[in-house]
Amino acid sequence: MPSIVTASELRTILGVSSSLYSDAYLDGIINSAEQVILPMLTANQAAIAEVYLTNNVAYYITQRPHYFVEGQSVVASGIVPSTFNGTITVTNTGVSPYIFTADKTNADIAIRGVIPAGVAYLSGASAAILYASTAAVEQAILVVSVEIFQSVVAPGGQIEGVDFQPSPFRVGRSLMNRVVGLLSPYVDVETIAQ
Repeated sequence: MPSIVTASELRTILGVSSSLYSDAYLDGIINSAEQVILPMLTANQAAIAEVYLTNNVAYYITQRPHYFVEGQSVVASGIVPSTFNGTITVTNTGVSPYIFTADKTNADIAIRGVIPAGVAYLSGASAAILYASTAAVEQAILVVSVEIFQSVVAPGGQIEGVDFQPSPFRVGRSLMNRVVGLLSPYVDVETIAQ
């Protein structure tokens, strides 16, 4: 379910009816746009690269320093095995700036990589919540949503200009360049360096 832009907002921009494109179809496009933009924004979150569980203590290994502190409530999601998902309380961050722990009553689980990476964010402070009322982020998500929609519905993924000349493939590397001006005050610069 999209967090920042609704299907009706995108439908208005596209000028299409609900009989032609359902809310579920447009929600999928908006979700894709949000999955591209929201991870780039500054938020108290960390990508989970590896996990393991020993003696009822779950270890979360992050791709970069996580900045969580003991006692914080953190939401972990997208991790396989799902034992590591859910709202947890951080119990120890002194192991390493790349590792935090939480109590989990479960049999031991050997270390394993999480591909694609899971995510852990401070409860109540995900990027979707932090930027829900930020007009520039909403506009960037709308731009990317429109580009995705047009790439899907245009024959061959190309859109013709008013002069009937086909434009290049729209959902390429340059897609983010078209919205970086809107997002620049909010981009997490640590993600750029990785």
